[in-house]
Amino acid sequence: MSDKLPVSVTVMLPTWNEEKAVGLTIDDIPRDWCDELEIMIVDGNSTDKTREIALAKGARVHIEPRKGYGRAYRSGFDVAKGDIIVTMDADCTYPAEVVPDLVKKLLDEDLQFITCDRLTKAEDGSMSGLHGFGNWVLSFTARMLFWYGVKDSQSGMWVFRKSIFDNPKMRPTNDGMPLSQEMKILARKVIGKQKAIEVSVPYRTRVGEAVIHTWGDGWKNLRFLYFKRVGLHRTRSPWGALSDNPDSLNGDIPEQQK
Repeated sequence: MSDKLPVSVTVMLPTWNEEKAVGLTIDDIPRDWCDELEIMIVDGNSTDKTREIALAKGARVHIEPRKGYGRAYRSGFDVAKGDIIVTMDADCTYPAEVVPDLVKKLLDEDLQFITCDRLTKAEDGSMSGLHGFGNWVLSFTARMLFWYGVKDSQSGMWVFRKSIFDNPKMRPTNDGMPLSQEMKILARKVIGKQKAIEVSVPYRTRVGEAVIHTWGDGWKNLRFLYFKRVGLHRTRSPWGALSDNPDSLNGDIPEQQK
């Protein structure tokens, strides 16, 4: 990409004990392709060197003490500096090298939201048979319940304009893993299929130990879909970060005091 994109971008990584992969993931994110690039981890109280490594790589570190994958994102979305937010896992599974092209597509086609389908281009060994089957069940169920046409309901790579959250109806409610599928459901319902699209990207074998609980998280995701469909899901915590969440921009991350 020869010319810089005239936009500010936050690449956001939720983390919990990702010391084996977080540095590699940050290194893989291209630089110097937009006016302002912020790389930020939203950390759920890691007990290893995740935050230390992220700081050493020049990333912003925001600590969210409240538990949950969704809770990390619901805080991170609030404090991100970029006009555009890109999400990925901090385990080297998603193709960081395509981030500039996805942001360019968002801008060139005047889109609001892109979710990335992992299933079409998944590399051999990137997903176990059990996880692959679970993803198929959840994605099929979501399509049948909501008729929203998304192939991969569980993908954690999205590219979107932060301004979508100016509409309260677009703010996800779940603090756990179901937030991933909730984002896509809301995007297709609130934004519409013309402005919220799905793009296929490669998916790779993760680096480090997986923190997902196959059966427990799978059940929670499936149950959420049915609760969401009949309007019985509940928001368990307020939108946004706590005012006293530690953030490296404020200099109050424990690793900054060493």
